[in-house]
Amino acid sequence: MRLSLAAWAATRTVLLLCVFKVITVPGPDVTSDVSVIYHGWYEVLRTGSFPAGDVTWQYPPAAALAVLSPALLPFLAYPAAFYTLVCAADAVVFAMLLYASRRAPERGRGRAGVWVWVAGVPLLGPTVYARYDLMVTAVAVAALLALSRSPRAAGALAAFGALLKVWPALLLAGTPRGRTTRVAWGTAVATGLVLTALFAAAMPGALDFLTHQRDRGTEVESLGALVFHVARHFGWEGQVLLNYGSVEFLGPHVETVSTVAMVCSAAAFGWLLLWRLRAVEWTASTAADAAFAAVLLFTVTSRVISPQYMVWLVGLAAVCTVLRTGRQGLPALLVVVATGVTLLEFPVYFGNVVASDALGVTLLVLRNGLLLAAAVLACARLWRTTVTEPRRRAAGGRDGDGTAGAGEAAGREPAEDRLLSR
Repeated sequence: MRLSLAAWAATRTVLLLCVFKVITVPGPDVTSDVSVIYHGWYEVLRTGSFPAGDVTWQYPPAAALAVLSPALLPFLAYPAAFYTLVCAADAVVFAMLLYASRRAPERGRGRAGVWVWVAGVPLLGPTVYARYDLMVTAVAVAALLALSRSPRAAGALAAFGALLKVWPALLLAGTPRGRTTRVAWGTAVATGLVLTALFAAAMPGALDFLTHQRDRGTEVESLGALVFHVARHFGWEGQVLLNYGSVEFLGPHVETVSTVAMVCSAAAFGWLLLWRLRAVEWTASTAADAAFAAVLLFTVTSRVISPQYMVWLVGLAAVCTVLRTGRQGLPALLVVVATGVTLLEFPVYFGNVVASDALGVTLLVLRNGLLLAAAVLACARLWRTTVTEPRRRAAGGRDGDGTAGAGEAAGREPAEDRLLSR
């Protein structure tokens, strides 16, 4: 515990020195999102309305709370207050994981999850403290860790997270069937509807974000963008422009690639539904494993893979590894490595990425390849532990003529009776 605490304190001190510009990281200034964009939204939001007509505001209504949160520290300038609060959220996640690791069946292994968080977050560099995504990840981690004790609290937290940045809605993809799912999903729906109604009634423009994504292109760091990075070397006539708050490809065939990405996202949803229908056994980590797999799937199939998305995956990987009843260790490691590569492609060598030169394309292929491999492995391991292996054990527990096998005759319960899907 002391070593992990010392490592957390040391790495977070470096992150704070980076965002306060005591240490300079090469590449674009990642703190401008806070000092310029977030602060500008803050000035609008504090008047009681959302940024009307601002297409860069693409977030659900509860995101306003994250942007307004520096008001809790009025004695600090807006950027300093924001960085302080993100660091506090980081500390809360660290504390939750440390507590969960002490309750894990195998404490030594559970602490590996703590180290996923301690090491993974700083690998993203100053970007992780210069966006509000770490705050959202803190809510997501709390929801997953609360599920076994209080499905109602988990559902409420997942709904609140979804109103912060949508993706935490995927946290409930793997809840055990029966009462747990009814309570968690019911609470999530009720919480989401009530909070949305309150925001819509209190602040004009609460739902404008739904239309601000419509005309987006393909962001240069996404998996689909690799098509255009290569095509630029063969005469593709499109452009790379700042569009809707991110650097995107615009031009011939971009709409086609974006459509393919959305079809892939729909296919990912179909796979998750099929998995849920076929799954026959849940363990203490199945919900976290499923959430990790789901977010990986929707990240790699998205038109946009912003660097800060990596903190979502690091948080979910840490929870899976802390619980240790699943088998997501290798996908978690791939995510941590991909996070380190992400720091290189943004901000360090982002100019190379935008130029589609050999270094930039190589970094993107490596980072996106690691994420794709992690997604495939996470899904395969989730399927194997909840579908294939339980069914094989159930089939092996009986002889070919349907009579009890030796294991069952010796008094062991058949697999069907040991399911944790209540």
